Amino acid sequence: GPDRRPHIGSDMRKLGLIGGLSWTSTARYYEIINQAIHRAKGGQHSARLLIESLDFAQVSGCITQEDWDCASGHLIGAAQRLEQGGAEALLICANSMHRIYDRIQASITIPIIHIADVVGTRMKADRIDRAALIGTRNVMTEKYYRQRLVSHGVSLLPADVALAERIDRIVYDELTVGKINRDSERFMKSELTDIAKEDVQAVVLACTELEMIVDVKANVLPIYDCTEIHAMAGVDFILSE
Repeated sequence: GPDRRPHIGSDMRKLGLIGGLSWTSTARYYEIINQAIHRAKGGQHSARLLIESLDFAQVSGCITQEDWDCASGHLIGAAQRLEQGGAEALLICANSMHRIYDRIQASITIPIIHIADVVGTRMKADRIDRAALIGTRNVMTEKYYRQRLVSHGVSLLPADVALAERIDRIVYDELTVGKINRDSERFMKSELTDIAKEDVQAVVLACTELEMIVDVKANVLPIYDCTEIHAMAGVDFILSE
């Protein structure tokens, strides 16, 4: 049509982030993506991003009441605004919100890059057969996330419900409000040490906040940090032709 000015000197695709789920993890996505674009393109380059950052109090209220219709409304609105704003693909910057992935994807025409798919693909490439999944209660115990990972050929340890409950408290009471608690850090370290004694080859850190208190590099077992892997899948999209 008329006045279709070319994007001057930018061959990068525009990515949309649904964030604020919580803002602490969204900040991490922003950092990982921009650092990677700078490494790839050099100079003054940074990523072309649209961020729809939701008020987490509204969304987390829905989840603690298990009202996924309420959460869907918030996320669908965000996804539609990002599509209207010119995003060509989306990331939902939270593992737990992928419970309503299908509803959100059905509400727009651009693709949403699924966090468990990119993690499963990476693990399959690394030939990981058995892993432990760690995250908040809904991620650790419900089928929507486990089945998506298992479909990539990974078998998972049964969910440890007591651990999931403790992680829920750490995430919602501490990490999402930016509190770093040394006891929680020590707790996670000892849990990971125990898991390493099980018959597993790796741990999937399926909570975008947990890397605030888990050193993903310094562990007995390889740790698949979903935040990092998901953000880097976003980078691949931005740089794709």
